[in-house]
Amino acid sequence: MPLPNPLRVAIIGSGPSAFYAAEYLQKHPEIAAEIDMFERLPTPFGLVRGGVAPDHPKIKSVTRVYDRIAAHPSFRFYGNVTMGEDITHDDLIQHYHIIIYAVGAQTDRQMGIRGEDLPGSHAATEFVGWYNGHPDYRDLEFDLSQESAAVIGNGNVAMDVVRILARTQAELRTTDIAQHALEALSQSHIKTIYILGRRGPVQAKFTSPELKELAELEDAYVRLDPEEVELDPLSRRYLLKSDDRTAERNYQLLKQYAQNDVEKKSKGIVIRFLVSPVEITGEDHVEAIKLVKNALYEDDNRGLRPRATGEYETIPVGLVFRSIGYHGVPLPDVPFDDWQGVIPNEQGRIIDKYRQQVVGEYVTGWIKRGPSGIIGTNKPDAHETVQQVLEDTVRGVFLNPPTPSRHAVEDLLNTRGIRYVTYADWQILDRLEIENGKTTGRPRLKFTRVDEMLAALDQYKKEFARVLKM
Repeated sequence: MPLPNPLRVAIIGSGPSAFYAAEYLQKHPEIAAEIDMFERLPTPFGLVRGGVAPDHPKIKSVTRVYDRIAAHPSFRFYGNVTMGEDITHDDLIQHYHIIIYAVGAQTDRQMGIRGEDLPGSHAATEFVGWYNGHPDYRDLEFDLSQESAAVIGNGNVAMDVVRILARTQAELRTTDIAQHALEALSQSHIKTIYILGRRGPVQAKFTSPELKELAELEDAYVRLDPEEVELDPLSRRYLLKSDDRTAERNYQLLKQYAQNDVEKKSKGIVIRFLVSPVEITGEDHVEAIKLVKNALYEDDNRGLRPRATGEYETIPVGLVFRSIGYHGVPLPDVPFDDWQGVIPNEQGRIIDKYRQQVVGEYVTGWIKRGPSGIIGTNKPDAHETVQQVLEDTVRGVFLNPPTPSRHAVEDLLNTRGIRYVTYADWQILDRLEIENGKTTGRPRLKFTRVDEMLAALDQYKKEFARVLKM
């Protein structure tokens, strides 16, 4: 079968893995790929916009790379288009030779303990989306009148939540944190923040820079009981035999924290290890969390694992944030592994329940491999997927759509009354957010509602048309 020219490619999602997949396709001009990227929100970039902590602006500078990818003549962005509603799986098959899903992991894992649903108990994903101005979470409320909070988990997302809770208003004002979150956090009464990890200090998942940042907070100190950094024999042996430099650096930092005197600051961050929550208690709101002490044992398949000892304690907290991992969400008419929270695949090729390849359909990013790695991890992941696309395409293995036309897709969206947002539209929103931020001394003032974004675009275009007529 001859290669289609152009090869029509739909990418569902617009986070890092989506853009890297587009970039690798663009680097193979012999394929002549015409790429349409669909995004549920009017704004692109996935967790780079909605997940990266506002006090980490350097990480967000990666969007300049995505701007370059989007500037390619064969690329189009269709924001404000929901897969399964505005455009269906059947629609994609009718219009594209290749479909790549890059929708990430959109929800969180639960602990499965009593009291987890009490008011005051939240997923970290909700809090992260709220302070980043994600439209899905913009109207959530968090009871910041409480004096103590617990963050369950010790990965980088957990550390982000801790820092945002611990930072002063002056510190947060220098970031692009959503305005509603800035205002709410400025009234926060939280004085003590617990970080609770079920394994030991050597097994913590946060990176050393994230851990080091805690000591640099303006008005928060780190408290760590020396007993918390005493290593059991298994962890000591792991450090001696392993070349895990992150674990070694983390351990040295934690020992320093354990030796430091408590500073005269208004907020305290208490780091705990080898504890697991077993119950959240309270009448009609979170009042405390019950923990069980753990001990580590060696699992041949999964390394050092925690096991409950039967020793319990209860600490008073009024807020709980669980940060124990993201979880994928199924897409209509696309295979899904509920247990792992991913689209089943082999190196990016989607497979069905019989482990047969689904022709023309691929996956990349967290919805492919699970929620692991950093932004850069998506580059080799996307490259692997695109390699499968290229191999299959050369062999003539791709969909045979009856109407492989960009105009046909746009006509379809227009007929259905879908107000899609182009990349040029996004760039207008981007400029407006930066300009609005300047008026308040902020780096950016985000639009946090979809209707506000669309109204701002309408107003801008109306003013632009008026100026042209003058």
